[in-house]
Amino acid sequence: MELIRNFCIIAHIDHGKSTLADRLIQATNSVTDREFQNQLLDDMDLERERGITIKSHAIQMDYVFQGKKYILNLIDTPGHVDFSYEVSRSIAACEGALLIVDATQGIQAQTISVLYQAIEHNLEIIPVLNKMDMPAANPEVVKDQIVDLIGCDRDSILEASGKTGMGVQEILDSIITRIPAPKGDPNAPLQALIFDSVFNSFRGIIAYFKILNGTMNSSDWVKFVNTKKDYRADEIGVMKMKLEPHQTLGCGEVGYIISGIKSAREVKVGDTITHVENPCAKGIEGFEEVKPMVFAGIYPIDADDYEDLRASIEKLQLNDASLTFEPESSAALGFGFRCGFLGLLHMEIIQERLDREFDMDVITTMPNVSYKVFTTKGEEIDVHNPSGLPAPTLIDYIEEPYIYAQVITHSDYLGSIMKLCIDKRGILKNQVFLTTDRVEVTFEMPLAEIVFDFYDKLKSISKGYASFDYHLIGYQQAQLVKLDILLNSESVDALSTLIHRDIAYDFGRKICEKLKELIPRQQFDIAIQAAIGAKIIARETIKAVRKDVTAKCYGGDISRKRKLLEKQKKGKKRMRQVGNVEVPQSAFLAVLKLGD
Repeated sequence: MELIRNFCIIAHIDHGKSTLADRLIQATNSVTDREFQNQLLDDMDLERERGITIKSHAIQMDYVFQGKKYILNLIDTPGHVDFSYEVSRSIAACEGALLIVDATQGIQAQTISVLYQAIEHNLEIIPVLNKMDMPAANPEVVKDQIVDLIGCDRDSILEASGKTGMGVQEILDSIITRIPAPKGDPNAPLQALIFDSVFNSFRGIIAYFKILNGTMNSSDWVKFVNTKKDYRADEIGVMKMKLEPHQTLGCGEVGYIISGIKSAREVKVGDTITHVENPCAKGIEGFEEVKPMVFAGIYPIDADDYEDLRASIEKLQLNDASLTFEPESSAALGFGFRCGFLGLLHMEIIQERLDREFDMDVITTMPNVSYKVFTTKGEEIDVHNPSGLPAPTLIDYIEEPYIYAQVITHSDYLGSIMKLCIDKRGILKNQVFLTTDRVEVTFEMPLAEIVFDFYDKLKSISKGYASFDYHLIGYQQAQLVKLDILLNSESVDALSTLIHRDIAYDFGRKICEKLKELIPRQQFDIAIQAAIGAKIIARETIKAVRKDVTAKCYGGDISRKRKLLEKQKKGKKRMRQVGNVEVPQSAFLAVLKLGD
């Protein structure tokens, strides 16, 4: 155990942690030059294309220091606020963390929030200034920020560059000298924490774990404490570039177990593995359960694919435990699932992964948040979907979730960012200048307001410089109304939303205008209306495609033309009664992007 070090890398998005992880892997000769490629730990195509890390990835490296061979377990983590759950899992399996800060950009909002998580778990923090080779690097100012934030010695901050490999040797030495070895009793009953799992179509489910106490051998009978299921450990081992089987894993080691589990429900991230014959007294306190922030319906385009979609989402959930789902049905879209996501990027990534990894074409409804509805009878109902809202006469009041939002930006953009937040019903709570030209502003604002396009707007206003982080602070009463979209007086439940009364009119008008552009013309007039209860607040009409029935009447009496037009009019009326309006998928997607 003295020769093991478990550490993770935490940083804001785009601060170069995947590149630095590449250099660490190369420096320890964990990969041959032939096998090496950039962003080595990002094995999803999506991650490479977008240049972001979505999943935590673990790899074991061997490093010789002062004549001893050390085992280093590195867990690379995502940097985007939507994947903070992955970070909490990685922190639970480590004793130390490399805090990577971009020397050109300084401390960002996500860095601060993740850092606090690491400090709560008593991790040893090693601050690293990355991108020191850049001409715009400003190490003295950024070092001041780091010293203010974590109160470390200025000399303990390491300087490095992921691109050139500068400082990598010092980082490896610091990991061994500054991060403590894992603690635990090798003779106690087995206790191992599952921090991740993946689905392999040939071998079933592979669970990744860290042993806190005891030892595990191949062929042992083990039991998962929460699900109370027993399995035989067919294969255990460590994660090098490929999975490497071992006969025994000891205390403090990070490894994987394959035991032929086929059902996704049997492996829960945060569960404890122990022996069947000599079980531990209780499970390990897991990391915090993350509640989804944004809800949306996911429906198969073809109703026959419903079961395939369920299997696909279950397999995805294995890989991403922060995704939640439950079945629901909609009059317009048939059977589907109500899914909970941590944010809009998370939702976009899940949609993309369903398409790429499982070949599922899906329709996603309007994203919304979870509300608490208090009825006149004194009951409290959680509503994730506007169609689940009770009748207006039964509602006493509605509460919506509020967040505490932290924005760190260059002072040049302060005015426009404040205007954006106040337009989104934000209340300014605090404003602190971190340096002469960097400012941190904190707002209280409704979560529903940031669900649509807040992040995109923030980035465009600040030319990509502002960073944003938030956490939930509770629920507050709000003036919310249900906005229905009607097509020929028929409500389309997939387009209805819960929205603040003050912005309902503008929003309703925008949706009607957008749908008018997107819904193809029919043989009859189509009325598109936005309504609150029985009151229509906006309307657009898609004119009918007309055939010129009077074309053959040249000259002659007007009554003959009138007769033909009356006949056409009756036909249109009859068609309108039986005709139904198909809403194309592009219309659903365009409504989601209304704020653009």
